[in-house]
Amino acid sequence: MNAAREVDVVVVGAGQAGLSGAYHLLRAGLEPGRGFVVLDRSPGPGGAWQFRWPSLTFGRVHGMHALPGTEPTGADPDRPSAEVVAEYFAAYERAFDLRVRRPVDVRAVREGDGERLRVETSAGVWSTRALINATGTWDRPFWPRYRGQETFRGRQLHTAQYAGPEEFAGRRVTVVGGGASGTQHLLEIAPYAAATTWVTRRPPVFREGPFDAEAGRAAVALVEERVRQGLPPRSVVSVTGLPLNDAIRAGLDSGVLDRRPMFQRITHDGLVWADGREEDADVILWATGFRPAVDHLAPLRLREAGGGIRVEGTRAVADPRIHLVGYGPSASTIGANRAGRAAVRDIRRLLTGKGAVAA
Repeated sequence: MNAAREVDVVVVGAGQAGLSGAYHLLRAGLEPGRGFVVLDRSPGPGGAWQFRWPSLTFGRVHGMHALPGTEPTGADPDRPSAEVVAEYFAAYERAFDLRVRRPVDVRAVREGDGERLRVETSAGVWSTRALINATGTWDRPFWPRYRGQETFRGRQLHTAQYAGPEEFAGRRVTVVGGGASGTQHLLEIAPYAAATTWVTRRPPVFREGPFDAEAGRAAVALVEERVRQGLPPRSVVSVTGLPLNDAIRAGLDSGVLDRRPMFQRITHDGLVWADGREEDADVILWATGFRPAVDHLAPLRLREAGGGIRVEGTRAVADPRIHLVGYGPSASTIGANRAGRAAVRDIRRLLTGKGAVAA
């Protein structure tokens, strides 16, 4: 068995949060490949963006923020966001010589020798003094469970499997979920489908006017309080509401975004509500979000009784060697950049023996 390779920091994930962390490690004087290593499960650069559906063009992306140290320039707003962002991230990795290793599946992080962590992967084992976890959520789509779901004779798919609206031509489609993905799917699918139905657990909240810095800080604070208590994080978007832009207004006016309450059960051929109302469906599209991909951290027993990992800033309270970026309040592109900087600030103190401080 090969010996573990020693580094000061392992970065798990090369999306926005992981690349931000790697950039700030460089700024702190650590050398790629020796001082730190970036391990990415994906086949190529781009993080979760590389898997977005082709009809999501760059001009329609909600809140794509630049990586630290550079800006995307000359991006065609009509090109698929998956292509634009993948090219931008690839150029970023080359410009800063980050030497991302991929595809590498991180299977488990355990206690290692002395005060080190043992990172077990599909490409071998690393021994590290600290770990930046930037695995995001794309690998863990959330599928709710409803009675009768397993016997539905139509098609069920999640946002993670959505490839575009054309495949739903002539079908009766039910979209479940009140977030941005759900409304985007509905507005795209409606011109092709025989009929669409929008179902959400709670009435959607539409936000009018600009989303300024003060509103952004308030939204982040709500999510931050949850992870501080050790509760499973909610996304920042979940507490900001849906922007009432021209496309949303048109969808409301046309009736495409006529929201219905959650159904009670699923039949062979459709849906049944608590009041007895029934509706046929050929497709159920679950736009129900994602959960943090942190199962590889399970051996460290970081989860609290509430089901989440208690975090102060980016640091896991139960283990100051572990920093979670792109988790909870930093699960946005601008939040991920700030979290990468904050994590490295704490890690520098840890590596120099000065202890960690809250970010």
